[in-house]
Amino acid sequence: MTQTILFNKRPEGKPTLDNFKFVEESVEEPKEGELLVEARYVSVDPYLRGRMNDTKSYVPPFQVGEPMTSGVVAEVITSKNENFKAGDFVAKVMPWKQQQVITTADLQKVAANQAPLSAYLGVLGMTGLTAYTGLMEIGKPQKGETLLISGAAGAVGSIVGQLGKILGLRVVGIAGSDEKIDLLRHKFGFDAGINYKETSAIKKAIGDACPDGVDIYFDNVGGDISDAVFYHINKFARIINCGAIAVYNKTSIPQSLSVQPFLIKNSALMQGFIVSNYASKFEEAITQLAQWLQEDKLDYSETIVEGFENIPQAFLDLFEGKNKGKMVVKV
Repeated sequence: MTQTILFNKRPEGKPTLDNFKFVEESVEEPKEGELLVEARYVSVDPYLRGRMNDTKSYVPPFQVGEPMTSGVVAEVITSKNENFKAGDFVAKVMPWKQQQVITTADLQKVAANQAPLSAYLGVLGMTGLTAYTGLMEIGKPQKGETLLISGAAGAVGSIVGQLGKILGLRVVGIAGSDEKIDLLRHKFGFDAGINYKETSAIKKAIGDACPDGVDIYFDNVGGDISDAVFYHINKFARIINCGAIAVYNKTSIPQSLSVQPFLIKNSALMQGFIVSNYASKFEEAITQLAQWLQEDKLDYSETIVEGFENIPQAFLDLFEGKNKGKMVVKV
């Protein structure tokens, strides 16, 4: 028998533990070509909140009564596939189950001796790919420019900032505590930071931190913070819309700034994206990220919660800002 976490009901506003349900299920034997795996690390991510709504998006919504899914690193227990053996570690988007039988479609074999297993859900997984492709493909950074990042102490934001420094940019991060700003400055090498919870004038704070204006804005939050950025964008600025955690739990359509005048007068680009748009760049991105990691040019931060039973709470904690870097559950 194994435990599974089901999507129990759709949330209204901020999710709660009632939106999840634990059940016990039997585990079948793998058939030819399949693997029996056991979860070792499970990723929890803000984008999962969008899948809880019964609305059209870039991925289908979760169905009530079905398992939750996200990125998982698992160990092969039994293999009926010649390309994998017991003891191998693999990564894939999987249901939230302790044990399960999977196919090898879209399966990535990961090496525990090259990086910690959790890194394949973060800096060497979807998180790193999101940071790299968003910055490189939309941001098109040029040495000496100013890069501003919201949600900068989060999984994606903290990597984006480091990539900016490697590429010769001035990097400013917005986060929600002095501790996180200290992390950005002293661990990840940001040039400046803004604690948005400690300022009543975010527009002025951005101007003070970015005296030469903003050339690239990597937006992970949306909402009022992102509205304030438009007052400081430079000509030909690039605004990269990666996430909008500030508005994910709103029960009505949020009122926002009309951005068109800012974009027009600055000839600026604003583009949303999802990481799968750039699948053709994944091999290049992973190779480069791994090289920078090995050269100690790239660091990462994780918040690791222990216990399969704590996956739902870890997900909820994302919306309280309790993570520094990537939020991962060690099963």
